[in-house]
Amino acid sequence: MQNGVSGWYARLDRCLTDRREQIDIWLKTWETSLKSFQPIAALLPEDWPTLPANLLTDPGHVLDHLLARHDAESDGRSPRGAHPTPPRLADAVITSEMREALIHPKKPVQQSNFLMSNLPPGFRQHVEQLNLPAASQEHEVDNEAEMLATDEGRRTLSGIPLPVADTATGGGLFHARLIRRHADAHEEADPELKKADTRRLFSNIQLLDIDTLVVESTKVRLLLESIRHELVSFGPETDGKISRVEMEALLEEGVKQGDALQGEWPWEQQPRIVLTNPPWLRIKDRFRGMEDGSRLRKELGEQLRSLQDNNQPRFSTMRGNVNLYRLFIERSLQILESGGRLRMVVPDSLLREQSSHPLRELLVNEHAWTQVWAIEEANLLFPGMTQGVVVLGITANGEKTNLTIHGPITRSDLRRDGDGVSSRVPQFELKEDRWVSWARDTWAVPRLPRDRIERKYTLEVLDRLAQLPRLSDEHHPLTTNQRQVRVRVGEIDQTAHAKFIETWVKGKRNRPFIRGVHFSEDEGGAVFIRHPAFRTDIPSRASERQLAMWTGDHHPHFGPRLACQAIVNAHQDRRLRWAVISEGSVLGNSVNHIELHEEIQNRLTENHGTLEAGLGWLCTHLNNNDLDEWARAWAANNNVNNYELEMLPVEMNDMLPKFSTLAR
Repeated sequence: MQNGVSGWYARLDRCLTDRREQIDIWLKTWETSLKSFQPIAALLPEDWPTLPANLLTDPGHVLDHLLARHDAESDGRSPRGAHPTPPRLADAVITSEMREALIHPKKPVQQSNFLMSNLPPGFRQHVEQLNLPAASQEHEVDNEAEMLATDEGRRTLSGIPLPVADTATGGGLFHARLIRRHADAHEEADPELKKADTRRLFSNIQLLDIDTLVVESTKVRLLLESIRHELVSFGPETDGKISRVEMEALLEEGVKQGDALQGEWPWEQQPRIVLTNPPWLRIKDRFRGMEDGSRLRKELGEQLRSLQDNNQPRFSTMRGNVNLYRLFIERSLQILESGGRLRMVVPDSLLREQSSHPLRELLVNEHAWTQVWAIEEANLLFPGMTQGVVVLGITANGEKTNLTIHGPITRSDLRRDGDGVSSRVPQFELKEDRWVSWARDTWAVPRLPRDRIERKYTLEVLDRLAQLPRLSDEHHPLTTNQRQVRVRVGEIDQTAHAKFIETWVKGKRNRPFIRGVHFSEDEGGAVFIRHPAFRTDIPSRASERQLAMWTGDHHPHFGPRLACQAIVNAHQDRRLRWAVISEGSVLGNSVNHIELHEEIQNRLTENHGTLEAGLGWLCTHLNNNDLDEWARAWAANNNVNNYELEMLPVEMNDMLPKFSTLAR
């Protein structure tokens, strides 16, 4: 967490462990602060840690953190991994979906008493050429359709589409920022107009969450936010403000407890826009630490798979290790009215991972997937997070259209005006024919550099390599008599076999244990294995010596192999590092290796003298810089997956005959 507040929540946990009590005290102190016009820090209990100045300006953001930590602990996760949506990101998303305000300012613009005749002739002539409108010609509402939508409760005068929903409310951040936006638009408006528009807004909010504590906290938070921004009074109705009693009644109807995934949507009117950041949690990680967690996980998976609407599965894209955010995408699109908008914050792995292919196919073929905001350096926005983030923009049941990729976006690119992001942010329109050629109908979205020259190079690489056969294709030059290349993970699980893995000791009867850390590069960019079994220049305390010796079964199961590190650092220069592994070495599960059929091995041996020489020749092709650029563009996360390697478009020269044409 940035700005020196990372330890405040941990210190709070040490002096008060009850999360519900923490939240209750915070909300009551916030309300007292609003009533007494005193800072929250002066009203908190004395045993609470000193509140950092950076947490004073937005009490709602502290609540978001406390609720995020509560959710993490409820799922059996560490609260340190809790990342609420940054308000800056929420503001930018809201701005991009706002309509034009239809509000007349209460006070007319002051007329200037400066006479044109006082200007020098040259200036006067220039001003006349500009043909500026008179100051009295203020913007007047002439859009009858928008005014009709306001009368029908389909938008506010302040420009918010209605109803506005959140399928996993978390703490009501998006709606809290809408309150601020609404109040700013009405700052100089007629008080009665402001009051009526505020009623219109809160009569059309739809927030749902499965957790009772979250629901009750959200109601209080939205009430206090409305009071803070002078939309609601503490007591009876006043000039420009609705009463607290009325607001509480509206929130009772608009904020409800329920399961958006398994239950029915509790409002009759379908939302026009859904703004949400759902849980990023795999079903297999749910209920961790609970005594009957295994049973609960199994039951949850079975329940979600058995759900049906109109004799059709509610979730048609459940595949692999299902992450709940994928289900929230599909469910939100079902809830939205036709033509409604979904803006959702999700991990960027959605764009490229194989298991999300069915969901991407759904977004492309049945809806209008129009936008992607790519935020690769998410740790600058979500402190402590290593996973990239994207904001999806989807029109429910919309006509098929090209996808526009905005990014990479940085924190400084987010705006509270215009389109929500800076005009400096590069855009790329991904047209269907090019998309299909690159991703082979998987609808994966590549990662593109921000720099214009680098982006041009990446696009050229994608266009060229997309025309080549993939490594595991039947018609790839390496395929022999329909024997295709396959990629496997290292044979040893480092956690399960930890007792057989030790620090390297010279002279012992041992075998080299190869991990991802042993893959290195020299100054010229050549990849090699930096392991104490093969090199004498490794210091005694170096990480390459730790966990480098296998003491288990000493029977060598494999000859020489071609391997690639499976876990990489997001900031290293290369993504793919291939190297030939000597016979007798043992590979950990942080290493992938190519499995070559015996017929392919025989052909390599025949052409290069030895299998190891043949693998070295193949290794030079796999370490090609263009191929590495391709892999970087399609990387789903920091793990190099088997399917990612099998889909590499490896270009072979004429030195290698086409094995698929050879007779057995």
